[in-house]
Amino acid sequence: MTVTDTATTGHEAGRVTVLEASSVTMRFGGLTAVDDVSMRVHEGEIVGLIGPNGAGKTTFFNCLTGMYVPTEGTVTLKGAILPPKPLKVVRAGMARTFQNIRLFGNMTALENVMVGRYCRTSSMALTSILRGPKFKREEAATRERAQELLDYVGLGRSTELLARNMPYGDQRRLEIARALATDPQILLLDEPTAGMNPRETEETMGLIFKIREGGLAVVVIEHDMRFIFNLCDRVLCLVRGSLLVEGTPDQVQSDHRVIEAYIGGDDEEESV
Repeated sequence: MTVTDTATTGHEAGRVTVLEASSVTMRFGGLTAVDDVSMRVHEGEIVGLIGPNGAGKTTFFNCLTGMYVPTEGTVTLKGAILPPKPLKVVRAGMARTFQNIRLFGNMTALENVMVGRYCRTSSMALTSILRGPKFKREEAATRERAQELLDYVGLGRSTELLARNMPYGDQRRLEIARALATDPQILLLDEPTAGMNPRETEETMGLIFKIREGGLAVVVIEHDMRFIFNLCDRVLCLVRGSLLVEGTPDQVQSDHRVIEAYIGGDDEEESV
């Protein structure tokens, strides 16, 4: 297997490595869903993760974000090994969205974003129950920041809408706003344009570029190849849990192995 490695040092071209996955392997009994995959992401970089259904992309994401404990390998954020617990991973500075939308449908758009922000508040349980001065200050600051993020993703007029009543594309953007509320250093997006029309897809691309311009690193899983190749600085292609090729969008989309992987890939849904 030949891999084009475009990132060999932690400060390549003056860039700092935010996320590094080293030889990550995930086995479920006799099934190897992710097999010795390594990835490095720098500050302000957009990295795409592609592959046929069943390639192990979401499983790899779950290993990065603490939802799974890798059978082998390590995941580090700014050089510190991440604990395999989602809440601790979020507090360390990594946020994600999911392939299937996971909003609180009976809460407003503002309340959904506020939920994401609570990992950065410090009010203890008793203070919250008694609604003391510290709680009120933090609650006001949380509400203000949530509104800023709704404005940032273009949902400023949807503050009081219930999440379940929002258009599908707006729900996707709301998930991104909630993830940004955690103050991440890197944002992982799992199929952010799934089910979107062309206009919504273009708006999502613009939002991701805007997030990158703010200094965040972004990793994106996506099946829309045009979207990925127009968006990303680098692309990794997984096939059957292994890294097939890594390189620039031009290098990856012209690699005959990637073309063969998609033409010959099975049509089964990714189950792990």
